[in-house]
Amino acid sequence: MNEADFLALLVFIVPMCFTPGPNNLLCAAHGSQHGFRATIPMTLGMLVGWSSLGVAVGVGTVFIEENQEIFQALTWVGAAYIAYLGWKVATSNPKLEDSQETDRLGFKTGLILQVVNGKAWIHFLVMMTSWGLLFGSGISGKVLLVILNALIGYPAVLTWAAFGMGLRKIFSSPEMARVLNGALGLSLILVAIWVALPH
Repeated sequence: MNEADFLALLVFIVPMCFTPGPNNLLCAAHGSQHGFRATIPMTLGMLVGWSSLGVAVGVGTVFIEENQEIFQALTWVGAAYIAYLGWKVATSNPKLEDSQETDRLGFKTGLILQVVNGKAWIHFLVMMTSWGLLFGSGISGKVLLVILNALIGYPAVLTWAAFGMGLRKIFSSPEMARVLNGALGLSLILVAIWVALPH
């Protein structure tokens, strides 16, 4: 394994996993409303969906690259789904200690989001086309890439969930909680717009 290529891969993966995106912003929004522990099932769905997508992209990279209309369709569906989640977060009622909680998102939401997550598709397409042979040829080398990505990506979504929980403590009044929900929801909608724009 080329050490310089491995370092370049880490330089790619770490910012991609920790910078704002559909997964991280949704984890922050959910963590702010329901707490860290309640967000874990959704993050596990993200982990399974993200890793499964990575393996699928690794196997089908050539096919996907040669069929741009499929990739474009997934991008539009993903942008619409992310915008819907953003709207749901922005318009939800803040959680109060003596009131009923807003709906929690679980494993299934985290899983489904990866299928339509344009950032995830781009992430894995770039990773597989640039570093697909780093750990050797064949499916085993690509699976190792996905495992390395998961080891960095999962702590990233947990970090954003904890960040959201911290924000909730700061924005503890109902009025400030609405501001927080609106800001996080708007952030997701802006991400959806970014995903939909041509790159």
